[in-house]
Amino acid sequence: MGKDKAKGFFAEFRKFITRGNVMDLAVGVIIGGAFNAITNSLVNDIINPVLGVFAGGNDALSALAVPLPGGGDLMVGSFLNAVLNFLIMAFVVFCLMKAVNGIWRKKEAASPPPPAPSAEEKLLIEIRDLLREQRQAPSMSEGGAGDAGGETP
Repeated sequence: MGKDKAKGFFAEFRKFITRGNVMDLAVGVIIGGAFNAITNSLVNDIINPVLGVFAGGNDALSALAVPLPGGGDLMVGSFLNAVLNFLIMAFVVFCLMKAVNGIWRKKEAASPPPPAPSAEEKLLIEIRDLLREQRQAPSMSEGGAGDAGGETP
């Protein structure tokens, strides 16, 4: 019995993993990690040296530190790097979502509304509704009253 439970568990896990949403999420995480490396390189290799020129000759923003009286340093530059990375990533995600939402809106606008039901469909809907009413009516009038107008005790 234990082997059957294990097989069922792993079959359910395999079904869960191979669902489209999980696979899409996995691809998104992998691409996000690769994009993070590109963003870090942009900040560290291009933006930081340019900012370093304006910050007094430092070749990298991450080198900015404030010495503390008791020893150690506040790594202001590293924090600014992290903030800059976040802002770049947030901007790119915003641009991507704006583009995707625009595509969805175009698809929604392009799709025509469903056609109005034909005369046959309207008649079939009426018949269906009448049959539904008839099916419900006997259950309400059970108990001997029927259509005779008598009252139930």
